[in-house]
Amino acid sequence: MNDREFEQYLTEGVENVVKDLLKASLFHPAESAFMLRFAASCKRADAVRHSFEEEGEHIPPFLIASITSVCNLHCAGCYARSLDTCSDGSPVRQLSSEQWGRVFSEATDLGISFILLAGGEPMVRSDVIEKAAEYPDILFPIFTNGTLIDDDRLAFLDKHRNLIPVFSVEGGQLSTDARRGQGIFDKVQSVMLKMQKKRLVFGASVTVTTENISEVTSDLFIKNLTDSGCKLIFYIEYVPTEHSSKALALNDELREQLAARVDELRKENGSALFISFPGDEKLSDGCLAAGRGFFHINSHGGAEPCPFSPYSDVNVIETSLREALKSKLFLALRSGDILLDEHEGGCVLFQKREEVEKLLLR
Repeated sequence: MNDREFEQYLTEGVENVVKDLLKASLFHPAESAFMLRFAASCKRADAVRHSFEEEGEHIPPFLIASITSVCNLHCAGCYARSLDTCSDGSPVRQLSSEQWGRVFSEATDLGISFILLAGGEPMVRSDVIEKAAEYPDILFPIFTNGTLIDDDRLAFLDKHRNLIPVFSVEGGQLSTDARRGQGIFDKVQSVMLKMQKKRLVFGASVTVTTENISEVTSDLFIKNLTDSGCKLIFYIEYVPTEHSSKALALNDELREQLAARVDELRKENGSALFISFPGDEKLSDGCLAAGRGFFHINSHGGAEPCPFSPYSDVNVIETSLREALKSKLFLALRSGDILLDEHEGGCVLFQKREEVEKLLLR
């Protein structure tokens, strides 16, 4: 699959997700009307970004928003805890729901159609989730461990179909519970079944390691997810943040194996959209961070290249989203070679963090 084919795949995949959302809301006239509106808003957003492009200003279609640094789980090998960007308690300086609302509003004006809500565990910030629901022109995939989604939250998701949970799993019960804690797999499965019963669309995020790659790319694993109603499957290569966990990171051979398998799944399985990170960078001539394809806002408002590269020289509390995209760090990364460099796999910005730090000190 070349660059043009991958772009077309993503475009068609997103369109299929929107169609599935529309089908799921056929018995709810208000939600059906929303999905028709959202399909139209995607085209308008694309036109807005195109107009900026003609003026020499690139606006990415995706934003990752880590709306909290709090998490209720202690997953083995968690990069966020290793980087001290995740905690148990009540952290200070977290953006308020009103401040996040301003970010969402500015994103709408820029033509950003997709904002991935992450954490920590984003479901601890019900106030921000409720604020996101007020922006139906944006689709919000919510990367969640699923343990905090109760019946009240399911009812809320039923009313606001621009909010799409993406559940983090590591494979089947043994693999998921080994990393996330005893009983977590059953909790997530229970929520998936309830969502399927309500005809709500959801996705899955799978951290791929040397220990689970065979399981999470197997026909059985994929069938179990798609039979449950899963429409989006993200394969995220494990990024080691400690020397002791380097053995879990994929080597070149396994990385090629994953890429070939994902390509097969895209051709054979039309019921779900498959996205591989950072594997799909090869199809886009390098890393998409720092505003090439997406960027990251942390829970304090710092604009960062991506979650794995927690460096920032500008904060959205003090400036606009548009100006944040023009930060010295982002411009240096986009005009330099780091994003395009050959590397050992995984996150290029994490592996080359010393070079990123030097750019930050300029």
